Amino acid sequence: MKNLLLYLILILGVSSGSFAQFNESPIINLQNEDKKLLNWGYYLGLNQYGFKFDYIDNNNVYILDGKSIGFNVGLIGELRLNDHFDLRLEPGLYYTKRDLGFPNFNDLRDYLRETKSTYIHLPLLLKASTKRLGNFKPYVVGGVSTSFNLSSNENNPDDNSSGTFRMTTNTYYYELGFGIDFYLYYFKFSPSIRGVFAISDELVRDSNPNSPWTGNIDGMYSRAVFINFTFE
Repeated sequence: MKNLLLYLILILGVSSGSFAQFNESPIINLQNEDKKLLNWGYYLGLNQYGFKFDYIDNNNVYILDGKSIGFNVGLIGELRLNDHFDLRLEPGLYYTKRDLGFPNFNDLRDYLRETKSTYIHLPLLLKASTKRLGNFKPYVVGGVSTSFNLSSNENNPDDNSSGTFRMTTNTYYYELGFGIDFYLYYFKFSPSIRGVFAISDELVRDSNPNSPWTGNIDGMYSRAVFINFTFE
């Protein structure tokens, strides 16, 4: 998460210096961009997923959650509600990888579980913007979403005793974030950062209720940070 935040701060700084015009009488780009009822675009970005675990017995050794940086790509459909609010649908494809370590084991085969996930992510978001300031406009965004994990192994009959870590295919989330719209000569560019929080348990437990991998887990929930760069 720290790496992603540093990337966004750097990009926002470069973008502000390159794109925003802070003089008293800037040349206004795309003057009618925000007056359209419907707006379309696409985004590219980075993500960092992790897990939040709830345990039945908190005295046991905690699971180690190894995070890595993945990538996002998707489309944007936006409905203008008024001068300050827009409703957005942002379907996308998200790829990530997480390594889980189970300290009760010394053997690497039992200790490490790789969870490679490919998500079809479907968020419905409300975007609240300030008044446009020259060629830029800050905003906050929030809403709900669902995802379909194409690599979940939910219906796989094998479990951790055979080396297979299983997750649910469908998950529900809420999302909160902020960003800045930069109005360029030909298009609108928007870097943003968003926190994503699962509200449904994603763990598919092993057949053995006393499994050393899943027996002590009361709930497993994704936590993620998205950095997206949108072009509209």
